[in-house]
Amino acid sequence: MGKKAEESSAEYGEPAQYDPSFNGPIHNRSCTDIICCILFMAAIAGYLVVGIMAWLYGDPRHVLYPRNSTGMFCGIGENKDKPNVLYFDLLKCATGTNIMAAALNGLQCPTTQVCVKDCPKEFWIAQLINIAPNKVFQQQYCVPSLDLSTTTLSATQILDKELCPLFTTPSSPVLGRCLPSLGSLNTVPTNFTLPGLPSANASVSAIKNATGDVVSGFNAKEIGVRIFEDFASSWHWILIGLLIAMLVSLLFLLLLRFTAPVLIWVLIFGLLGVVAYGIWHCYWEYDNYKNSQLTFSDVGFTTNVSVYLQVKETWLAFLIILSVLEAILILVLLFLRKRILIAIALIRESSKAVGYMMSTLAYPLVTFVLLVVCVAYWGVTALYLATSGAPIYKVVALNSSQADCKSINGSVDCDPLSFNSSSYPSCPTVSCIFIKYNNEGLFQRNLFNLQIYNVLAFLWCVNFVIALGQCTLAGAFASYYWAFNKPSDIPAFPLTQSFIRTLRYHVGSLAFGALILTIVQFIRIVLEYLDHKFRAAQNCCSRFIMCCLKCCFWCLEKFIKFLNRNAYIMIAIYGKNFCVSAKNAFMLLMRNIVRVVVLDKVTDLLLFFGKLLVVGGVGVLAFFFFSGRIRMPGDPFQAEQLNYYWVPIITVVVGAYLIAQGFFSVYNMCVDTLFLCFLEDLERNDGSMQKPYYMSKNLMKILNKKNKVAKKE
Repeated sequence: MGKKAEESSAEYGEPAQYDPSFNGPIHNRSCTDIICCILFMAAIAGYLVVGIMAWLYGDPRHVLYPRNSTGMFCGIGENKDKPNVLYFDLLKCATGTNIMAAALNGLQCPTTQVCVKDCPKEFWIAQLINIAPNKVFQQQYCVPSLDLSTTTLSATQILDKELCPLFTTPSSPVLGRCLPSLGSLNTVPTNFTLPGLPSANASVSAIKNATGDVVSGFNAKEIGVRIFEDFASSWHWILIGLLIAMLVSLLFLLLLRFTAPVLIWVLIFGLLGVVAYGIWHCYWEYDNYKNSQLTFSDVGFTTNVSVYLQVKETWLAFLIILSVLEAILILVLLFLRKRILIAIALIRESSKAVGYMMSTLAYPLVTFVLLVVCVAYWGVTALYLATSGAPIYKVVALNSSQADCKSINGSVDCDPLSFNSSSYPSCPTVSCIFIKYNNEGLFQRNLFNLQIYNVLAFLWCVNFVIALGQCTLAGAFASYYWAFNKPSDIPAFPLTQSFIRTLRYHVGSLAFGALILTIVQFIRIVLEYLDHKFRAAQNCCSRFIMCCLKCCFWCLEKFIKFLNRNAYIMIAIYGKNFCVSAKNAFMLLMRNIVRVVVLDKVTDLLLFFGKLLVVGGVGVLAFFFFSGRIRMPGDPFQAEQLNYYWVPIITVVVGAYLIAQGFFSVYNMCVDTLFLCFLEDLERNDGSMQKPYYMSKNLMKILNKKNKVAKKE
């Protein structure tokens, strides 16, 4: 056994040696990974330049607001009281997909569009009889330059020039675009027959095809107003729910100091009990179907899973699998019980460390704020880049069947503000339509590359912010572990000191680890894009290769996150560069691989139960309260006031999960840091007067070790 241990030690490096000057995170350190620090700063500077250039050239109004045919925005400026755009003839927009694509890319739909205050609410079709145009059309739906009361044009001429719509249907504003309410199309009048179509039903079918899959009666603005009303009437109760989630999370973590052993053993034996029940149930089902003659060959392949549950071999297979799993769990429990006790002791010690440094529980707020800044900057930059370049307008014939119109259709530039269709007498149905944004300039030609840079810089910044939080917390918790007499030897303001040390010396190392993770994440994004783009053209072999690549890079990302996390802990303690810290952390963990696996799984099980307790408990409480099943005496709030009672429930549940995730991420970092310190403590020290252990008395008791010098706790 001794020889094997020596061989294993040599394979994964030599154990850490005793250093009489070491008593916690090293203060006398120097800057690490300077080249990567300079590269990261240059990338941030470039990111700022890209944002400034995007702000100078971009105009997000092209996306945020709809436009009419003259290029004027609806909802701002001269059209402030006209927030919606009306399409004169939706049938010319081909399909609903093209409509929505046009809505998000500048409305290049070959029909006249005008800004209107309200969308049409009724079926109407122009009756071309010999009467004045102001008695045929409605002024609010015609182009602003046309005055129906003074025009000399006839109704037919107005329609030929598309100055007023031929028909309207009951519509709802969707992203500021008046699109037909498909529910109202089921009650279309019998006289609503469009030209060239045989009946009203045919007209309805054409309109439905043109508008696509727009949800019946969908009104985004109305739903948004109702949701806002729900928030306005229940915001204080939502805050109370989030406060309860915070208190429950904090209480759970602090009580782990006393309840961790009982809770973990209850969870472990509960898991064994669940598997044992599964074994009994499978045997019971197998016994019920033992006389059945149905086999897998009789069933064949079917998507109806319930059919397979009627085959006795199915339950026999489940019985064997669960029995093997139960046996493995029992053997693990028997042979690794000492390591489980070590994991429990470390968890209790982590709860004690958090109790001594309560400020660490507030640090996730710093990470959250920095992440919000990163996401906001990325989103704004992407929006401005997408709208960079001046809009290009072309002369488009609304009726391109005429021979004279085909020669000018889409080939002549125009200005929608000064365009006059009388300049094209041979083709009176022309209009000045937006086509695309100018992509001829140097900046515009590189928009795709800039968007890629935007994504890469965003991922790098996000990963750096997360790394900064992990390294800062690791330094604080390491200060706790390496304090010989706790809490008197814990340095003042350990979290602040660790944060300053990290920013002063290790920006380059954190950026190095974040860059490696960013490259892997970007490759995964590219693979997902290619898979989505070419899914229809893939065969079985290419799909298999793509699936393997995605799986491999997913595993690689998980491994790098694990390695980076432990490397940041070593950086926070010893102040070495990223590569050395990652190597030392990996070797230390590999020399204690069994303890690593046991601690990781026990911690995962415990924190999963904690999140389930917080989110599930607060979610159930929110459901009973906001659905009206629980009423507070003397409170004016009534559940019946809510339009959608699920809005505050979902808000509370999501908020409770984020709060629990923030608290438990600190705790998880504490466990990992104390574990690495514990392993280093075992290798560095032997309990003598010169080399005393820094671990707790509980850990020394489990390991049958003790210090020759008295230790205060």
